[in-house]
Amino acid sequence: MTDVSAGGGRTPSRAVEQALVDAAERVLVRDGLGGLTVRAVAAEAAVAPMGVYNRFGSKDGLVAAVLARGFEGLRAATAAADDADPVERLLTCGRNYRRFALDHPQHYAAMFGAGWAAAVPTEELVDRAGAAFQALVDRVGYAVDRGVLRPGDPVGTAQLIWSSVHGAVSLELAHLGRTADPAASYEALLRMLLDGLG
Repeated sequence: MTDVSAGGGRTPSRAVEQALVDAAERVLVRDGLGGLTVRAVAAEAAVAPMGVYNRFGSKDGLVAAVLARGFEGLRAATAAADDADPVERLLTCGRNYRRFALDHPQHYAAMFGAGWAAAVPTEELVDRAGAAFQALVDRVGYAVDRGVLRPGDPVGTAQLIWSSVHGAVSLELAHLGRTADPAASYEALLRMLLDGLG
């Protein structure tokens, strides 16, 4: 991939950035966060390392772009829970959260671990991380408005739910669960949370 398109014109800068983030995601999935270097991404994208620096400033800026895309994927997964029934909407949101983490373990680990600490807190990253949490807040608010969850601050309630599901998912990804059926245990956790917050 180069800045020059097949037609001889220059590829728009945003398209080049997206291609570099695509390459960075492939490196992340293949080699983990430790392998996500400017040199590795440049080689994956077939560009000079300076091309990465020109667009992201540093490795940390590149990591921020990868994490922003990860949070957008998480937001899309949880926001897809749009069942009319508020309980089913929350259950679907929780299931989709787990499915995203299991389908994208390298992204998830980077988003909530060393990657976040290393990344430049760009406006895009902060906005997309906030939007991912807001998707849960919106579903909690929907349930509160319909009397399914007790009245209260939807942000505080969403934080309790998020803390619980993140813990469960993190244990599962680390292979530290102690039950034979992680999916069934996770489903039981979701229902216990909703019963307790009802």
